Amino acid sequence: MTTSHDLGGHGAETFRHSYSKDKAQLVRRLARIEGQVRGIARMIEREEYCVDILQQTSALRAAVDSLAILVLEDHVQGCVRTAAEHGDSERYVEEVVDVVRRTLGRPVRGTAKG
Repeated sequence: MTTSHDLGGHGAETFRHSYSKDKAQLVRRLARIEGQVRGIARMIEREEYCVDILQQTSALRAAVDSLAILVLEDHVQGCVRTAAEHGDSERYVEEVVDVVRRTLGRPVRGTAKG
């Protein structure tokens, strides 16, 4: 499958996502997050105190944010760096800015510059 992340044909067949080296750590974190979600579901099923549930959702959000930061760091240090080496950094920089803006709940900028 071809994606917009193939570096424009520059070594696309050998391109490796930069998070590959951290894949096991990311999968472990996701398993913990999955456990947190199941725990929150059990709390709701048992009709536990709302504030306790809210505290757990806050912890869940922090865990998801932490995972996102790791993937973002790997993307910038790997994918964006590789794109820059191949003269294709502009598209990747714009993509990172857009995803950070969406993550922070800010609208994505239009395609017009300025």
